[in-house]
Amino acid sequence: MSRKVGLIVPHDYKLLSIAAILEVFETANKLSRESHKPFDIMLFQSAEQIDEKDFFGHKINPIENSMVLDLILIPAFTTDNMNEMIAKNRKFIPWLQKQHKAGAELASFCTGAFLFAASGLLNEKLATTHVDACSAFTKAFPMVKLKPEETLTADGSLYTSGGSTSTFHLLILLVQKFCGNEIAVQIAKIFSIDLNRYKQSYFSTFRPNHLHNDALVAQLQQKIESQYHSIEKLEEITKDIPTSSRNMTRRFKQVTGIPPIEYLQNIRVESSKRYLEQTQLSISEIIEKTGYTDPKAFRKVFYKMVGMKPIEYREKFRVQ
Repeated sequence: MSRKVGLIVPHDYKLLSIAAILEVFETANKLSRESHKPFDIMLFQSAEQIDEKDFFGHKINPIENSMVLDLILIPAFTTDNMNEMIAKNRKFIPWLQKQHKAGAELASFCTGAFLFAASGLLNEKLATTHVDACSAFTKAFPMVKLKPEETLTADGSLYTSGGSTSTFHLLILLVQKFCGNEIAVQIAKIFSIDLNRYKQSYFSTFRPNHLHNDALVAQLQQKIESQYHSIEKLEEITKDIPTSSRNMTRRFKQVTGIPPIEYLQNIRVESSKRYLEQTQLSISEIIEKTGYTDPKAFRKVFYKMVGMKPIEYREKFRVQ
């Protein structure tokens, strides 16, 4: 008996994400030696969205019907305005909740986690998303146990993946669960997916949030970003900001999603990554230029935030 798989085609969907999902599940069907296909793949939209009956050879079904599915897949989105995206796709939320209550397993890919989390189904559950969207995700959904460094998460019947090729790692996991290890390995070979890649953190890029109206937070951000290489203690650059340290930390975290000390670490690590990629400087020279005085502390923070040692990062990403 084929498992009913529903792939939603929401507003602002990323075509590449949908194409990858369809390609992997269709390949699994082709590789199966069973008399029936393991997956009955169906596409879903809200009734108001549907303007064509066919989407790349697949019939579009309205979410308003009463069909109960085994697995629902939420693709990535093209937009950075997640609040607007969720508003556009709000009709999917009660449908996702109803399907899960009826027994469906749910999986999101990359920024699809935002719509998934908006359903409330990820509250107190493990999740991940694109590394560069993690700060916004944490701010929007504080009840979700976000794991920014993970390639994928599985918490009961709920799954999420990180960005880009992390999609394939989750797809292979799902294929392995429903079709077995043999087909999963074949698909990994067909799509050249490294099954040993468990982390996505080394692909991240820290992008400071300056889109806010808090002048004091903006002032501290500017100080950190311009003086990160010479700061010994944060108190040095906050003493002339007219508010208490406690209030500054609270406001800073509320606006940027992280406390000032973590912001400083992100700026320093991002700078060190650029030196590793673009210069011949030794690790010791880079440590000094980025404001660290303790090589051991630098390596510890770098590994925690990037997921690999500085020398490994240089070997992987150095610009020739």
